[in-house]
Amino acid sequence: MERTLREVVYVDGVRTAFGRAGPGGAFWRTRADDMAVKVVRELLRRNPELPPERVDDVALAATAQVGDQGLTLGRDVALLAGLPHTVPGFAVDRMCAGALTATTAGAGEIAMGAADVVLVGGVEHMGHHPMGDDVDFNPRFVSERIVDDSAAVMGQTAENLHDAFPHLTKKDADAYAVESQRRAGRAWDEGVMEELVVPMSVFTDEGWTVAERDELLRTDTTLEALAGLRTPFRAGGRVTAGNSAGLTDGATAALLASEEAAAELGLEPRMRLVSFAYAGVQPELMGLGPVPATNRALEQAGLTLDDLGLLELNEPFAVQVLSWCDGVGVSPDDARLNPYGGAIACGHPLAATGVRLMAQLAHGFRERPDVRYGLTALCIGLGMGAAIVWENLHGRG
Repeated sequence: MERTLREVVYVDGVRTAFGRAGPGGAFWRTRADDMAVKVVRELLRRNPELPPERVDDVALAATAQVGDQGLTLGRDVALLAGLPHTVPGFAVDRMCAGALTATTAGAGEIAMGAADVVLVGGVEHMGHHPMGDDVDFNPRFVSERIVDDSAAVMGQTAENLHDAFPHLTKKDADAYAVESQRRAGRAWDEGVMEELVVPMSVFTDEGWTVAERDELLRTDTTLEALAGLRTPFRAGGRVTAGNSAGLTDGATAALLASEEAAAELGLEPRMRLVSFAYAGVQPELMGLGPVPATNRALEQAGLTLDDLGLLELNEPFAVQVLSWCDGVGVSPDDARLNPYGGAIACGHPLAATGVRLMAQLAHGFRERPDVRYGLTALCIGLGMGAAIVWENLHGRG
């Protein structure tokens, strides 16, 4: 039986502020699943045209699927958020690409006609669940030389990129980091983030407060200050806290629908999913993953990089961005790239980050109706990459 795949559209997306991981961080005394509940409820509040019973599935990602972000996270959060018990849910893990994988999984349901509306996203409480905690790496990875032993430490993989591409210098990485902070600060000053970030009441050691701004933002960062920072992953290395994303807690959620369901319900679609791809690379050079993923996604779409007017790339490390730029032929100071800053400025709560990229791209599309296509892409631990090409629907009828 032949069938026609349906078009999938992005309607809306939000995130919490990203808090510093660990004691003293904004979300230290807040449960991970409650953070996810907050963003799901905010999506429903912002889109009152959507009856809760019309949500067909909830796909939420976490890298550490234990403790307060364990269970079957999509179902857990759906029930806690007050969705009807008829709404199912599931959990996803593709490490840093968790939210993007939730997105493409949900899009597959919609495209195949198995669902009309799906909520997707991710949460990572890196304070409660540090990366790699409670993970039992199979000793054969190293003993049988399946992967280099540096592949399990993301900072070491970033140092490996500097080794592999010595023309990508620490000075270049620091300069990129300074610009990321500057762009993120400008986005906050201009109200961009107020549209994307959901304030959340949280209990701290000082009592109740509202988490409403990214805690690791440092708009006064200078090249001089970054030059003197220590290199924790290697003596005399090039990766520092200043040119890396900080450890953070945060949650994201987005609303996807078929074109037909969006029209029926009166939801305004903002982006159309054009193509997506995942790719693998050497695990110890994890940061290269978005290069082949980007190329595959563009090939599927019949587009070139010149057709993309906005580029949202994750920033676990500045050198990772530089290596992607080098691999696909983009200048690191290209105005299309991360116009609102990236993870170096706001932080990278692993599985949550993908929807942050999508929400920022959708906002950029609205501000730039002349741009037709854009990209969200990121690297993934153990040597993978992800990329999604989106079409701007603002002003296109």
